[in-house]
Amino acid sequence: MVEFTQGIFTAAKNVYKSNKGSILRTIVYTIGHFAIAIIVLMSIADVSFSVALTDAIVEPLANAVWYFLLDKFWASKVSKS
Repeated sequence: MVEFTQGIFTAAKNVYKSNKGSILRTIVYTIGHFAIAIIVLMSIADVSFSVALTDAIVEPLANAVWYFLLDKFWASKVSKS
């Protein structure tokens, strides 16, 4: 079991190292999206804080995955100088 756990941490560390820029941008984007979604939902849709919070967490997490994939695709297509 220890080897399995170490393997997971090693794999995660390698993924982080090779995708550090995309992961950090994704995290910043996601945090901002949480705040924006709560404010917009409470202001425009007139929903309770708990409903806005739930939507603000679930929907941006799906968007974060989408953004990460998009960013990886985009970065692979842009020539590096």
